[in-house]
Amino acid sequence: MTRPHGPFAGGRAAALLAPVAAVAAVHISPAATWLPGLRRRFLPGLAGVGRPDHIALTFDDGPDPGSTPHFLDALDQLDVRATFFVLGESVVRYPALTREIAERGHELAVHGWSHDRPWLPSPARDTADLVRTVDTVHDAAGRRPRWYRPPYGILTSGRWAAARRAGLRPVLWTAWGKDWTADATPASVRATAGAELRGGGTLLLHDSDHAAAVGCWRATLGALPGIVDDCREAGLSVGPLGEHGVEAGAEETAAREAAAGCVGGA
Repeated sequence: MTRPHGPFAGGRAAALLAPVAAVAAVHISPAATWLPGLRRRFLPGLAGVGRPDHIALTFDDGPDPGSTPHFLDALDQLDVRATFFVLGESVVRYPALTREIAERGHELAVHGWSHDRPWLPSPARDTADLVRTVDTVHDAAGRRPRWYRPPYGILTSGRWAAARRAGLRPVLWTAWGKDWTADATPASVRATAGAELRGGGTLLLHDSDHAAAVGCWRATLGALPGIVDDCREAGLSVGPLGEHGVEAGAEETAAREAAAGCVGGA
């Protein structure tokens, strides 16, 4: 049997690969929203821009019995409430701690079932994981979460559509503390957060080292009082996303609808 060769073989291979490349592009292109400047300018609701006199304080990667209780105590002392983006697999393991977060006045949100990277398209799995996490949080705390932040802030078209189907609103951040590194200190976390944090911003911190350097949460915990003091000295209140007044613009609504359509609609 004669095999195709020369330019015809190359053309056939390109034709076969083109649909795969197109699917991959559609899948991963929304991940460009990870770039903070882009989302603050064009997708402020996704960035978590809200009331100009308010800062939304958010924590990712819990619940973690080794660290989360320390944050709950510190927040009580500061008289501050926050939003905790939790992992479904951890909620299943620590339902009592999840319930305690809610009982102490904080808001629960979804960070996904596990802390994985979504490089390959899997819309059915994405939807199943988010729906399962929503149900798990509801079972543990008696409240249905409203917000969704994907692990690493990587928001693919499949995860955007899955969030819509699960009744969740994607929100990333405007500032972070870069508190997941082994060399993070209370001073570095406070300075990094303050460099980008402005009125109406959403701050990303972590109450666990689940997907980070071991023990790095201690730097975040040490930085927390100073961060809250800095906000208050600037005349800004600090609280959860539910009090932040985040609103989606027309561009964000269109982007979510386009993402949903690319993977088969709602």
